[in-house]
Amino acid sequence: MTYKGYLIDLDGTMYLGTKKIPAAARFIKRLQEKQLPFLFVTNNTTKAPGAVAENLSTNFDIHVDSSLIYTGSIATIAYLNKLNLGKTVYVIGEAGLRAQFTEAGYTIEEENPAYVVVGLDRQATYEEITKAVLAIQKGAKFIGTNKDTNMPSERGLIPGAGAIAAMVQAATQTEPTFIGKPEAIIMEEALKVIGLTKEEVVMVGDNYETDIMAGINNQIDTLLVFSGFTSPEDLAQKEKMPTHQVASLDDWEL
Repeated sequence: MTYKGYLIDLDGTMYLGTKKIPAAARFIKRLQEKQLPFLFVTNNTTKAPGAVAENLSTNFDIHVDSSLIYTGSIATIAYLNKLNLGKTVYVIGEAGLRAQFTEAGYTIEEENPAYVVVGLDRQATYEEITKAVLAIQKGAKFIGTNKDTNMPSERGLIPGAGAIAAMVQAATQTEPTFIGKPEAIIMEEALKVIGLTKEEVVMVGDNYETDIMAGINNQIDTLLVFSGFTSPEDLAQKEKMPTHQVASLDDWEL
């Protein structure tokens, strides 16, 4: 089937931690040669789009403008802006996420923020989690950037943002609103950015639980590539299948 545009995951699809996936760079070059629109849609909030683009270029031979990278941070800020509950937020997250909130006009507040946002933070401390729990108990809106309990790396499947959010949820007995894949929030915003309809695009990714379910839940065709999180054996256990599946992006015909 021919698609007018592609929504593409990063971690596990374009690279595996610090490890190159050679077929990924070739896939992007083919899209660029055919002038087919694409947008990277990633749950990762640790880096701003500019830093993501630099990483892709420097380490993985994938050369794109930062405007083609739609992160969980961007989607989260867009959602908070719509809620309009205030401009104060307590963030568990790395420098990229914190910086984007500041740039968007939010003040980092520990005691009585309007929102608590929990993203991936590989240096998160018990005290930081405690502050998030206390703020939610005082009435802050609990937001999770994504549900990813694990993420692929060259070391294996390591804890993701969803694992940290689960700790806060357990301590507060409060379920967060999740923004990233497979939720509708990030997919709807990504479609606005790429300027295409659900029927015109395909979601490409390695993770059945996030990338593929994002498509299935939101009536978008999907392409599962077995380069990261989900194996053929894992997929065989699922009730709903992706629209397409390939061992390598080299196997996909545009």
